[in-house]
Amino acid sequence: MKVVWKQPSCTAHEVAASLASTKSWSAATIKTMLNRLHSKGALRFEKVGKSYVYHPAFSETELKSTEADSFLHRVFDGAVSPMLAHFVRSRRLGPKDLDELERILKEGKNKP
Repeated sequence: MKVVWKQPSCTAHEVAASLASTKSWSAATIKTMLNRLHSKGALRFEKVGKSYVYHPAFSETELKSTEADSFLHRVFDGAVSPMLAHFVRSRRLGPKDLDELERILKEGKNKP
């Protein structure tokens, strides 16, 4: 999805070229991944000649929000505190992470 968000009108070949430096996936694997993202509703496509041109169905922000909400409800029964506690306790957080979490929590407290 990151490739398609950066280049919102791209072919499978362009996705493969973009991923070549970080992934050793075959063209068939990339096409399978694109088809799965399409069947899940994350991508749209149009046929242009012999190629399929892919477009994101949602912005990165919209999709992350939807997926985060889904994860929160599936794994933590919608409860934010246990989720945050899990991640804080199970990961080593540096000073920057802790400062950012503190800032976010203060913002949340000040919301009406």
